[in-house]
Amino acid sequence: MKIVLMIVSILLIAIVLLQAGKAEQASLTGANDSLFKNRKERGGELFITRFTMVLGIIYFVICFIQGF
Repeated sequence: MKIVLMIVSILLIAIVLLQAGKAEQASLTGANDSLFKNRKERGGELFITRFTMVLGIIYFVICFIQGF
């Protein structure tokens, strides 16, 4: 179980680093906040976001199981 946890941890770190920063597109003054607020993710971004969520849930469940 510890090997699976390590693999999930490494994958989770890698996939989070691959995600495009949503804050880097916004202006420092905040003038363009409304431009990116309703932007939908598509294609690769959507896959990476969902894969991150799945890996996070798997990581949480494995840690929870190991705790008991």
